[in-house]
Amino acid sequence: MGISFALLILWSSLVSAQDNRIVLTDAERTPAEFFAELEKQSGYSFFYLKEWIENIDVNKAYSGSTITEVLDELFADTNLNYYTLEGEKRIFLLQNGIIYDELPTAFLGSRDSLTSKTNNIVAKNIPPPTFYAETKTQGTDKLPLVRIGRADEQNLRETYTLSGRVVNNRTGEPIPDLAIRVKGKGIVAVTNEAGNYTLELPAGYNVITTSAMGIKDSEREVIMYNDGILNLNLGESLEQLDEVIVEADAVSNVEEAITSSEEIESEESKNIPLVLGERNILEVAKALPGISSAGEGASGLNVRGGKTDQNLVLLDDAVIYNPTHFFGIFQALNPFTTEKVNIYKGAAPVEFGGRLSSVFDIETKNGNVEKISGEGSIGPVTGNLALEIPLKKEVSSLVVGARGAYADWILRSLDDESLSNSEASFFDGIVKYHHRFNENSEVRATAYYSKDKFSITSDSLYNYSNRLFSLRWTHRLSDKSSGVLTAGNSDYNFGIDYESEGNNDFELDYAINESELKYKLRTRLNDDHALDYGLSAKYYSVNPGGIAPQGDSNVAPIDIDQEQALEGALFLGDEFKVSDKLLLSLGARYMFYSAMGKATQNTYQEGAPRNEATVRDTVSYDSGEFIKMYGGPEARISARYLLAPDFSVKASFNNSYQFIHTLSNNTTVSPIDTWKLSDLNIKPQKGYQATLGFYKNFQDNMFELSLEGYYKMMDDVLDFKTGADLLLNENVETEVLQGEGKAYGVEFLLKKNKGDFNGWLSYTYSRSLYKFDGEYPEERINDGKFFPSNFDKPHDVSLIANYKLTRRFSFSMNFAYQTGRPITYPVGTYRFNNADYVIFSDRNKYRIPDYYRLDLGVNIEGNHKKNKLAHSFVTIQVYNVLGRNNPYSVFFVTEDGEVKALQSSIFGVPIPSITYNFKF
Repeated sequence: MGISFALLILWSSLVSAQDNRIVLTDAERTPAEFFAELEKQSGYSFFYLKEWIENIDVNKAYSGSTITEVLDELFADTNLNYYTLEGEKRIFLLQNGIIYDELPTAFLGSRDSLTSKTNNIVAKNIPPPTFYAETKTQGTDKLPLVRIGRADEQNLRETYTLSGRVVNNRTGEPIPDLAIRVKGKGIVAVTNEAGNYTLELPAGYNVITTSAMGIKDSEREVIMYNDGILNLNLGESLEQLDEVIVEADAVSNVEEAITSSEEIESEESKNIPLVLGERNILEVAKALPGISSAGEGASGLNVRGGKTDQNLVLLDDAVIYNPTHFFGIFQALNPFTTEKVNIYKGAAPVEFGGRLSSVFDIETKNGNVEKISGEGSIGPVTGNLALEIPLKKEVSSLVVGARGAYADWILRSLDDESLSNSEASFFDGIVKYHHRFNENSEVRATAYYSKDKFSITSDSLYNYSNRLFSLRWTHRLSDKSSGVLTAGNSDYNFGIDYESEGNNDFELDYAINESELKYKLRTRLNDDHALDYGLSAKYYSVNPGGIAPQGDSNVAPIDIDQEQALEGALFLGDEFKVSDKLLLSLGARYMFYSAMGKATQNTYQEGAPRNEATVRDTVSYDSGEFIKMYGGPEARISARYLLAPDFSVKASFNNSYQFIHTLSNNTTVSPIDTWKLSDLNIKPQKGYQATLGFYKNFQDNMFELSLEGYYKMMDDVLDFKTGADLLLNENVETEVLQGEGKAYGVEFLLKKNKGDFNGWLSYTYSRSLYKFDGEYPEERINDGKFFPSNFDKPHDVSLIANYKLTRRFSFSMNFAYQTGRPITYPVGTYRFNNADYVIFSDRNKYRIPDYYRLDLGVNIEGNHKKNKLAHSFVTIQVYNVLGRNNPYSVFFVTEDGEVKALQSSIFGVPIPSITYNFKF
């Protein structure tokens, strides 16, 4: 009876407390006024900090609601909870947490095992309340404590999800590859390319730390009450930039699943001595294993035995067909607007496709969103300038870069008449706009143009140009998903203006244009799975060339039909963490391609060699009609196994399709090489590559060592028939052959990443062989046997060394050695019908002399006073210090009935240069 009476009294008091119904209109009022009225009507006293309620929407109407109903609705979308003391008519507001009526198990020490066991059973899934002590840390940015989420008594868990986005507080751009660690708990996350991250944190008190390339380390105390978002704005660590850049790369070398990848920061080319003092990130790439070119002054790069057209070169997501000036001597990229290049020589990320050998993904800088800044240089033959202009502080910026050569005055001042009448000039410009809408959305747009003109003879002026535009929208869809939408257009063209004393003046032109749209998404399913998936579509338009007579010229006009094609892909990849040691990267693409009309295509007789005499029919296709379709699946498979925290073994396999080819019968790449689309008679190239490598770091990442081996097979690669006429040929399929290729090699790289003395040593042993074994003699090369490609160089050694003597003086060295490239020699002569004829060896049977070169440089910094208008330094360099007369090509002439071999060189003497650089 006593117990029943007590319960009745308690129930009556609760009902009485709720009888004070709240009636409020939606009149505009401050939060303080709202709670004052609430106290008046309810009879409860409220306790809180004023700043807790400042952003609460209190302009709501209530009609006969209980105090509990009012507070539950009011705090539904906030981090506030409340606790009621009924007997004292008091309500306490709580930020994030809840009030526990009893202390957690064993807080004052376990008194007996039975009690402890019982409490654990009752509350086994409920974390205890959070108690923490304030601490101070030195040597890092200590950020304020933050509380995440609102505790829910009905949904208490052992872990909660923390996600967010990390950006640079100076530029506003996302910070990728930033490591976020939870102190003492072995939990690590890495931000993706959009700066997003996701962590599963234990409930309660945690300490997270951040570290990344060139970003100041930070530490933050986090109390997890529920799932929530924490966005970070981090500052740069300028005083440690040089060491942090290299060390971050060294760690990823061991830990990432992907094989055969390199990252080069534009700043790394600052001190490396190169020709005429020009910074050149692509020349630096040639000092890495597996990357070379056919020779000094040759455009294009050969990666792991592949042709130059087998490289996908991207500038801010848009293709750049010729990224060099003046036959490859200079890069066509402003070094002050270029951020970095990511190079993939093996199984590239699943979003990339369309080339067999490699991807060069070049990124430009985002502009400074705080203040105007810039960089520039003045050298012997070129000048560079780049400006970073904030348009709206911390939101949007503009980068503008311009670069030009002024070599014409040097040529005109020479005594040699043939050179003084020559012309050689180039320029390039770039504009990039970057706008950050909020932490979940940003857009960037890039426009680029470059043009070269040169004339070695007085009657011909050659010119070629690149133009591209790209748009990229990065957006966050949810805590675990983000998307990147890109659109781009690229154009490359070349022309020849010929003026002679006779009536033979003409203009020749060629152009290729492509447009692409791609949408890529990334979803982190959990700590073990991260999916990349999307689709892309590309449209090609090729003008194979034409000749237009000029004036009263007797030259006949030529106009070859335009080529068109569609290319598309679907892709899906999963980075799967099997265990702490085993990481898999599994990807698949499906490529599809179709050549399109309007066009005409020849068909040829079966059982006969393909030439103009065996044309069976000519088929016409209407505009938009599909001519021939190709396609198939591609694999991207990589695996990493940690043998130790700083030692891993990796393996990969990939296959690729390539639907576009270059047509050239030159030994080295020329600006007037043309691009040809796959069609009814020319098949796409196919490639297969397997890689195995070992990666080891020493002495706290001071040294990085890698050893990789690869084997590559290629089908339907193009080469030319002997004596082929490729330019402006309507039936070019009769002048080319399609065969097979193979390449294999071993690559060694040793880097020293820290200290006043740093650099790297690379060595590559490789072979690149091709075979064209057709059914008929005219479709065979070297009797259908494998022969070395034009860029087969078995031995390749590079040494880059930098030594910082003081803060103002540093020295650098660049040494390169390569086996001489293959060449075809005349081996005899014979006379027939009173004419002399030359007999040539098998193709590429011999080699030109080996190539080696030593470059030296010194960098002299200005003083480091903080309040200077601009910081400046001078670079003094000597290219080819030894004066080695490295042959660029070997050609043959007949004199007095004898065949003589002559060689030409690009830089046969030491080339000194002085460049003045400034930064503000």
